[in-house]
Amino acid sequence: MKRRTLLLTPAAIWGQKKFADPAPPKVAPPGAARADRKANADVTRHKKPAALQKNAVTEDWPCFLGPMHNGVSRETRISKKFPASGPPLVWEMAKGTGYASPGIAGEQLLFLHRRGNQEVVECLHPETGERYWQHTYSTSFEDRYGYNNGPRSSPVIDSDRVYTMGAEGVLHCLHLPSGQVLWRRQLRDEFQVKQDFFGIASTPLIEGDLLIVNIGAPGGPCVVAFDKRSGQMRWGAGTEWGGSYASPIPAVVHGKRKIFVLAGGESQPPTGGLLMIDPGTGAVDFTFPWRSKSYESVNASCPVIMGNYVFVSASYKTGGAMLEITPDFKHKVLWTTPEFGLHFNTPIHKDGYLYGFDGRNEPDASLACVEVKSGRVAWRTSLEWKETFQAGGQQREQMMSPYRGNLLQVEGRFLVLGEFGHLLWMDLSPSGYKEGPRAWLFAARETWSLPVLSRGLLYVVQHGRDVLQNKGPRLLCYDMRE
Repeated sequence: MKRRTLLLTPAAIWGQKKFADPAPPKVAPPGAARADRKANADVTRHKKPAALQKNAVTEDWPCFLGPMHNGVSRETRISKKFPASGPPLVWEMAKGTGYASPGIAGEQLLFLHRRGNQEVVECLHPETGERYWQHTYSTSFEDRYGYNNGPRSSPVIDSDRVYTMGAEGVLHCLHLPSGQVLWRRQLRDEFQVKQDFFGIASTPLIEGDLLIVNIGAPGGPCVVAFDKRSGQMRWGAGTEWGGSYASPIPAVVHGKRKIFVLAGGESQPPTGGLLMIDPGTGAVDFTFPWRSKSYESVNASCPVIMGNYVFVSASYKTGGAMLEITPDFKHKVLWTTPEFGLHFNTPIHKDGYLYGFDGRNEPDASLACVEVKSGRVAWRTSLEWKETFQAGGQQREQMMSPYRGNLLQVEGRFLVLGEFGHLLWMDLSPSGYKEGPRAWLFAARETWSLPVLSRGLLYVVQHGRDVLQNKGPRLLCYDMRE
């Protein structure tokens, strides 16, 4: 860990360049009738969930990382116990390709995936999987590395609108009750954004009457704000860095609302870093370069804002950096460390410490606890256990781990979803960790999407084939109600 006290000035060299809207969309007034829910042939229902406790606190999960944009759930009366087979399975839906998590508001769940040559927006009932409506459109996206050709960005729900972003940058505003297309933009073509390593993956952000997108157009804008009702461009910010896979994060800093975007995907030479933006004007308060020097790397872990401090992280031999934002909206680099470089998971802040999975690949991944004020690694562990299972008619054993997992904080504890389909409860503190119940939900690789918790139901996305149960990719709903 290296401590620095360098004071950096705002990025005046970026200026406040004015960007023209390349293709304002046509807007349709919402006029379609509300869709009724119907049986969903793709869904298998297993059991009804338990009734919610009368004093349970529940909430919607309308966007990536949840309503507070930090991976923390405020729900209560969540069960902390489950058998080795996992929590009770309520329903499951066979899905196509993609890495998106669902979004939930009230009685509607939104999910984006790909079937064949179409990206599909699904509107389902959260407790039953019954379908309200479905919207499809064509796509020809191909992952250059062969991982997955589906969408990566999660739906964003706002009042009676839902916004979705496809892997090729097709941005839709849909009428939530009916699925009617209100407006649509093809951002990759409009802003001449070349296909990145893994397509467009950043989830947009609703901020007031704006929809903010980390787009990374060549020569700018790096970040764009659209009017959420009309789809027209309100401002563009930044001229230097390309788009990343991290999503914009809002926060109040020194009494002012700000937007934090960690940009930087494919570029030669490799460039990227953090922008702090005034959402009212698009003015860039400061920039902070932070990206791996490796060409084939991306920024994918979202910024974490803690009062007047912000943490950013990157993998590929880069690590983490903690910045302090001064009252004049400049910044100081408090510390940097190569020991906490998160690949695509976003760390969770709790009581002055950060918790997250450090490491680029499966074998070098570890769960670490880092002190916010100093960057000191309080502890690190490579969780492992022996898994016994049946395969090919024989009983086998194998050492398993969460590897590059995801954390969801609930009632002060942590739900861990491992990238091979394991779910476990953990107590994490500066003094160490304690493992709770653990289940192997499915034996599938690439379980990389953050789970979603809403009204006591946990939604987990299985992206690969379950090699033990021989089941393809699924969206699964589990009952976590106490």
